[in-house]
Amino acid sequence: MHQSYMPRCTHTPFGDLGDMMMIDTRFAPYAALALRLALGALFLAHAGLKLFVFTPAGTAAYFASLGLPSALAYLVIAVELAGGVALILGVYARIAALLLIPGLLGAIVTVHFAAGFFFNDPNGGWEFPAFWAVSLVVLAALGDGALALKPTRV
Repeated sequence: MHQSYMPRCTHTPFGDLGDMMMIDTRFAPYAALALRLALGALFLAHAGLKLFVFTPAGTAAYFASLGLPSALAYLVIAVELAGGVALILGVYARIAALLLIPGLLGAIVTVHFAAGFFFNDPNGGWEFPAFWAVSLVVLAALGDGALALKPTRV
């Protein structure tokens, strides 16, 4: 049996599972890597959208139209860029994941919640940003994953 840092899975609602592990520690680091790369790519794509399609000035004007400080747009772009790179490279990825969550929650509160749940609703619902935020929580809990350049010390 593969040695693991996970405790034996016993006393569950389904009975004693004995040596069955709750997490396959052979593949979990690669699952975290895949999640980290996907999340990082999404953040870079969204930062790129704000930089190259909407432009920083256009993004700032949109933030102002929502009643938010226009300068917040520049902070959001910087956080999305830095966070996306940190996730992809695995540089303190758990911390980066946690730092990216407030931006998504802000997007839900200011824009997406009023549009309804489904993301294909007009103005996009809160389904996608909420799933994205939960995915960041999962990454923070799971760990940096394989090939992280600067793993987060716990």
